[in-house]
Amino acid sequence: MSYMWHIQLRSYWYPNYPDFPTMNRIFRLPRMSSVALLASLLLSVPAIAHDIPVDATVQAFVKPAGNRLHFLVRVPLDTLGTADPANPSEKIPLRIAALVRFYEDDEPLTRQPEPAAARVSAADDKSFASYDQALAHLTAPSPADPTYPAGTRLMLDALLDYPIHSDRAEFSLELAADSLATRVNTVLRFIPPGASSGNIRAYEFSGNPGLVRLDPSWHQAALSFIRMGFDHILDGTDHLLFLLCLVIPFRRFRALIPVVTAFTVAHSVTLIASAYGLAPDAPWFPPLIETLIAASIVYMALENIVGTATVHRRWILAFAFGLVHGFGFSFALRQSMQFAGAHMLASLLAFNVGVELGQLLVLLLIIPVLQALFRYVVKERMGTIILSALVAHTGWHWMLDRADAMRRFPITWPELTPWMIGIVALAGVAWLVDGMLRKRSKTSAIL
Repeated sequence: MSYMWHIQLRSYWYPNYPDFPTMNRIFRLPRMSSVALLASLLLSVPAIAHDIPVDATVQAFVKPAGNRLHFLVRVPLDTLGTADPANPSEKIPLRIAALVRFYEDDEPLTRQPEPAAARVSAADDKSFASYDQALAHLTAPSPADPTYPAGTRLMLDALLDYPIHSDRAEFSLELAADSLATRVNTVLRFIPPGASSGNIRAYEFSGNPGLVRLDPSWHQAALSFIRMGFDHILDGTDHLLFLLCLVIPFRRFRALIPVVTAFTVAHSVTLIASAYGLAPDAPWFPPLIETLIAASIVYMALENIVGTATVHRRWILAFAFGLVHGFGFSFALRQSMQFAGAHMLASLLAFNVGVELGQLLVLLLIIPVLQALFRYVVKERMGTIILSALVAHTGWHWMLDRADAMRRFPITWPELTPWMIGIVALAGVAWLVDGMLRKRSKTSAIL
């Protein structure tokens, strides 16, 4: 075990251990002597620098059982800074354990894991297809002198046991596997006590997703998705521009309530439908939706310029375009729904709550700015035209670019399903209501 790796592991498991500056003060070494000492230590150990691989796939199983948390993991050997498979058991706690931190009931597991088993395998080995196969593979006697063809990518398979209080606790982890390679894909499976094949939690993510709750409760999932919806609406430039187009002609909260409510209800319908697999699963569908979102921005901006925006008409358009935007939200959630655990519907509703909170924040910021702009800088009508023209210009370029991407995929119209018929029926009802309201407004104007 090299000295520097020992220092790295000790600082990970004992974060309060004195660092080099503290040790320097303890021994009262001059600054140059401290630097010289550090340099001599670095020169006295084998070099561990290595070229970072481009791609790597990490496979892992997590299974609590009794007072132990079993962590089976497969990592490409070349990502650990060595290609020597001679004695892998010495490398397990030094590199792999430093990449992961487990939590039991939100308390970090601070005790060092016990390396129960380790061996080197070829990348095409199928032992990690299931937990039982991986465990049998690791606990079986390994060949005395394994040989592999030249060019074979080797994997380090390890079994680490973490001491825990109860296998019924709530477990989560942080896995910093993104430091292993330029692009790292992690396949993680959590097996609760007494689990069958139906309730194994499977996760697949790229890079470092942060804290992953392996079997979240409904309120943990809800809080996570509220935050996700809030962040998404603030990061989604196209959704913000659409919201700006909705706000410009009115700038009064009372008038905007039916508009924003209609948009919320509509995108909630298509978001939930898409999450339950009721949306077309075809390569042309996402670029089509993105093109329609850009087209909705252009349409709303042009309506503001022409000056035909009315409250009763605007909420109907917000509902119609909200159906489209809901599919756009579902694309952003596609990779994140795995973190909902068994609480998909609660997570979807929580995501919508987060979106609404984000929209309210945007409205609270936009409305006073627009009121000040139209009062002190430019007249309302001229300001509406200028802002809407800028938004229409941006949306137009988005629409052309996304339409060009959509043309790369041949469109094959899916068979009509009940939910699709329902959405068409909703659009028809909205069109009828719009016509009735227009007729009533014209009659009122004549009288």
